Amino acid sequence: MARGERKDKHFLKQPIYIGGKAAMDRLLKQTMIYPKEALKNKIEGSVYLRYTIDHKGKVAEAKVLSSLGHGCDEEAKRLVKLFTFQIPKIPYKTKVTFQKNIRIHFKLPKKTKKPVIQKAINYTVSKKNIKKEPPKPKSGKSGYSYTISW
Repeated sequence: MARGERKDKHFLKQPIYIGGKAAMDRLLKQTMIYPKEALKNKIEGSVYLRYTIDHKGKVAEAKVLSSLGHGCDEEAKRLVKLFTFQIPKIPYKTKVTFQKNIRIHFKLPKKTKKPVIQKAINYTVSKKNIKKEPPKPKSGKSGYSYTISW
């Protein structure tokens, strides 16, 4: 060890998820499929899991610590098994497994209904001498009315 270098505190370094927590949350959000039964019963909440990371960086096992039910536990396990970690070099080529905990939150999707706007444009073309009344727009609908004379 060269002078001025610090000795590492930890013999074993923890696995690293590339991109950090933000990337992990993004993956969860993009790949989560809200369970149909949970949607039907309007279930929201969190599932707490403990998962095991093998020496290759893959999630080998996931165990539910706090259940939500209605298909949410199975979906949380499926999501956690998608994670892939980078394992720092471990001395003596030791094959070590790591355990981590995670909370996956299930929140019902918001239902936004866009208002339907109907506009009608009515044109009346007439000669200069003849004057006709433009047709009236149907009640309850907004619209424009033009009269063109030549």
